[in-house]
Amino acid sequence: MARPIIDPEIAKQCSALTADELGALRQSIEAEGCRDALVVWAETGILLDGHNRLAICEALPRPYQTTTLSFGDRLDAMIWVLMNQSARRNLTDDQRALVASELAALLSLRAKRERSQAGNEARWGQAAPSASLEDAPAPKDKPTERSRAQAAKSASVSERKVRQAQTVKRAAPELAEQVKQGSMTLAQATREVRKHEQKAKLEDLAAREVIEPTGLYDVIVIDPPWPMEKIERDERPNQVEFDYPTLDEAGLSVLPIPCADDCHVWLWTTHKFMPMALRLLDAWGLKYVCTFVWHKPGGFQPIGLPQYNCEFALYARKGSPKFLDTTAFPVCFKAPRGRHSEKPEEFYEVLRRVTGGRRLDMFNRRIIEGFTGWGKEAA
Repeated sequence: MARPIIDPEIAKQCSALTADELGALRQSIEAEGCRDALVVWAETGILLDGHNRLAICEALPRPYQTTTLSFGDRLDAMIWVLMNQSARRNLTDDQRALVASELAALLSLRAKRERSQAGNEARWGQAAPSASLEDAPAPKDKPTERSRAQAAKSASVSERKVRQAQTVKRAAPELAEQVKQGSMTLAQATREVRKHEQKAKLEDLAAREVIEPTGLYDVIVIDPPWPMEKIERDERPNQVEFDYPTLDEAGLSVLPIPCADDCHVWLWTTHKFMPMALRLLDAWGLKYVCTFVWHKPGGFQPIGLPQYNCEFALYARKGSPKFLDTTAFPVCFKAPRGRHSEKPEEFYEVLRRVTGGRRLDMFNRRIIEGFTGWGKEAA
């Protein structure tokens, strides 16, 4: 019986046993022999499953049996190996999610190859040559939803965990290896990746020169970087740090607000910072008039308190600015959520209709039609 061939790439996919697990397996083989046959790829002689058993049997020594499976190419063989690994009972859910993330990439690659072959058959009336794993194009960073769902089902884990594993493997392979070895949880690795990404973004923002507005403006919207802190959690929303540098009240109160003699001003705030927002209007020499309320779908609900499903834009003015139109101009409006801290386009649509002149959006996080941007994220 020829010794099975050890392929480094395939052996790497087989999760290592702990010292206790390896010791128990050795005792079992020493006492009862190798009960389970090693699985060998029939066409190549490569060992697909049973690497630890083979090493122990050769060390003792003890005889072993093999069984063979046939595969069209290396890609199909690798998919079998990962599916087999994902079913191991001694793996944690996090470790199975990592296996599933690799399986999803290969399933996506196989689906792409099959579509290409089907297209060639339809075009030329013949089958396209079978591609090997080495010849096939590299899988995309984000496998298809169907492949991810299939991989998650095979590993008996949620698709959310598989997505987390994909993110960690792509951004920090060294952290993925720690999860694979059981020294770190997937949630901890995900937080570390997000912290690193946020730190890099904050450092990039800090290095940028602030884009200063020139001249005075007739309409100003201010969405300050309030001095908030997120709560770090193991489960969703997995908050780590905010996406932008923040300012305290002292820093905000000395901001130059480039108001024309007659100027409309809207200051965005949340429940927590409403008192500070009113103080800032005074510090900037503006007169408070009324409060616009953005009714949002859903929202954060503190323990023992109502759900906070709205935000506020305090309307103030300098001088005596006039509105061009006041029809269909309520102070309360509904609009869907955007990205974190992004204000709704419906709000800006109304302002473009009811105001004229030069408009400025301070601390904007996206390009707003009809408004000049100001701040380190204005670009």
